Amino acid sequence: MPFEKLGGECIFTSEWDKYCQITYQFNFWEKPFGDITKIDEKDIPDHDILIAGFPCQPFSIAGVSKKNSLGLEHGFKDKKQGNLFFDVARILKEKKPKAFLLENVKNLKSHDKGKTFKIIEQTLLGLGYNLFYKIIDAADFVPQHRERILIAGFRRDIFPDIDFEFPVLLKRKKNIADILEKKVDAKYTLSDKLWKYLQKHAEKHKKMGNGFGFGLIDLKKDKTTRTLSARYYKDGSEILIKQEGKNPRRLTPRECARLMGFPDNFKIPVSDNQAYKQFGNAVVVPVIETVAGEMIKTINSYGQTIKKTEKLEHVKNKIKEYQPRTYCPEVPF
Repeated sequence: MPFEKLGGECIFTSEWDKYCQITYQFNFWEKPFGDITKIDEKDIPDHDILIAGFPCQPFSIAGVSKKNSLGLEHGFKDKKQGNLFFDVARILKEKKPKAFLLENVKNLKSHDKGKTFKIIEQTLLGLGYNLFYKIIDAADFVPQHRERILIAGFRRDIFPDIDFEFPVLLKRKKNIADILEKKVDAKYTLSDKLWKYLQKHAEKHKKMGNGFGFGLIDLKKDKTTRTLSARYYKDGSEILIKQEGKNPRRLTPRECARLMGFPDNFKIPVSDNQAYKQFGNAVVVPVIETVAGEMIKTINSYGQTIKKTEKLEHVKNKIKEYQPRTYCPEVPF
């Protein structure tokens, strides 16, 4: 969305989750290609900028803690999720776009005592790109503390002496109270059973000296929330809205969309649970838009232009998962 707003055109998207595909198709009128690990990089159309976010769970603080407790591998040793960075690398090697933008959790920088990030850095440098990275807190844009690392890369042969700088962050215009819906269905209010469980769970961890527990937002004094995660659908514990005279409530999917900076005309065609997972896994749109703007400005300053391409036409017959553009007439908007 941010790159298209700035004049680009998305010519290829990969997403294997069927519910994410539904949301994508409702909003952008085409079904994404499926599992990127099964797509030959030669079949991907030529492009100027690659945008990617490989799964963060193998590198996140919570993800690593959980995997350690279960005796599972994490980072690049996580065969299912951790190796997807190398799919990004093989596409960069084959297609050689002018630039790329990658997003991941803050912990990527320090995971495995910095060894994980060193591998990523050496791989991208070895592919011929100059690298710039910064950890940005989305709280400068939306009422949510969400620290993520952004890695921008520019081809060294095209931009040999580049000195890219991440943009100066904006001053947030809205607080949490400003994004809440006026009328909220009672189903979003926690049941007595769940509310008692969360309080008991928080008290237990408090006695153990842990920081685990629910995040209760008091609209009279709180202006931002904790980080919205993909597990929000389970109990909503990290962001609960205090209510007078009754149990707190979780955010609605539309409120989650706003918390991530999505416009209100962004359609949510899936169940609440799937919507929570999707917004918890999304990027904060205005953060990317601000960085994208600076990237485009830098590219233009070198006399480079973002060219138009015949969208998807030469790959649709090569990749079995391709679905032609459709307006989903059977589903009313």
